[in-house]
Amino acid sequence: MTKTINTRLKLQLSNSQKVFEVLNQSVPVLIGIFIFLNPIPHTTAIKNICFYLAVLIVLVLIVFKRSAFIFKTPLTLPLMCFFLWASLSIFWSLNMENSIHDVRAHLLNHIMLYFLLINSFSSRKGLTVLAWIVIISATIFSVAGMYYFYVILGNPIASRFGYLSIGNVANVSPELPVNFIGTVTVFAILICLHFIFQERPLYSRAAIITCLLSLFAATILTRSRGTFIALVLAVTIQLLLKNKKIIPVFLLAIAGIVVMSPLKSRINIGALKQRLKINYVTYQVIKDYPITGIGFGMQTFVNSIDINSYINSIPKKKRPTDIYTPHNWLLSIAVRLGIVGLILFLSIIVVFGRMCWKTIRHAKDDCIRDWAYCVVISFVAYCTIGIVEPVFLFKSSAIVFYIILAMITILWRLNQGEAT
Repeated sequence: MTKTINTRLKLQLSNSQKVFEVLNQSVPVLIGIFIFLNPIPHTTAIKNICFYLAVLIVLVLIVFKRSAFIFKTPLTLPLMCFFLWASLSIFWSLNMENSIHDVRAHLLNHIMLYFLLINSFSSRKGLTVLAWIVIISATIFSVAGMYYFYVILGNPIASRFGYLSIGNVANVSPELPVNFIGTVTVFAILICLHFIFQERPLYSRAAIITCLLSLFAATILTRSRGTFIALVLAVTIQLLLKNKKIIPVFLLAIAGIVVMSPLKSRINIGALKQRLKINYVTYQVIKDYPITGIGFGMQTFVNSIDINSYINSIPKKKRPTDIYTPHNWLLSIAVRLGIVGLILFLSIIVVFGRMCWKTIRHAKDDCIRDWAYCVVISFVAYCTIGIVEPVFLFKSSAIVFYIILAMITILWRLNQGEAT
């Protein structure tokens, strides 16, 4: 009788262990699917299921002490401080409902995603898998998007990829508007280049080059000035570190593309002046709410402020013809969370920079150092686009920022010997 009871207990323990093992293994799969679908339009339901199911599983594993989930990283404190200030902004927000929604559905979810990523892809192999997910996802988005836009919809090749000028609807993908596409494609391009400079089999290089060409075509066809500058700057830096001889060829190719394509018509000083005018209006709003900002809600600037009164109060020469949102990610944060919020956000960037510096300078091996360089260059590209676009306005482009933070955290932990 005793033996039978012991046998049953052992079976129950064995079955429970298997269940928890399956749950542990399912989290990276769910988050991988979420990242894969990030730029793909009309997949919100699937993404939400994957994300919240992963969060629920992690909570169950933590409660039953079946997961060594890591929360302690150099970025934890600045991220939590920024989140706390954003949460406090709800109380003085000009649009409380919108701020509550965006703090929960955007900021909190993105910070949770950061922790899910650093725990799900914490090894060297995991980092490589995450990188390939980003590449394949961006490539499918680019190829399928270009086919849909130019073949099915019949837009001429001179049209900006992803831009529909129909009734002021300017985006084929509501999750990733035309000027934000580069946050995904340029990031994937830089990872492709990172892989190309490694020793790989011929078939692997062929696959990477195929992805690279598709991503490059989609990036150029957006004809986004900020994306174009980010691409040229980031690739030049990467070539400077890896193969200086290719730089003249790359720059000549870029010059040829500019001269021979409609991109040339997009390079003008007038557009820059218009962005400066928009940001000047944003500065006027910041002056009225310097410390606390108007609230974290991203629709507050549009719906809860009399923008016309601000426009009319400045000289005619400085008035923008149209304004929807601040066209700079740092100004967007400053107007929503004030100077305090901006300082807290900059602390995240400072800590990120220190992690990059220490990882590169004290790298255990060339693999970690090369990955760290790739992450730094990706961040430079992202910031370049952010100078002219509020990259946190849409989830798909905002998520790229948190993937970059997660990647340097994984590398930092690998270099510290906290992961394998």
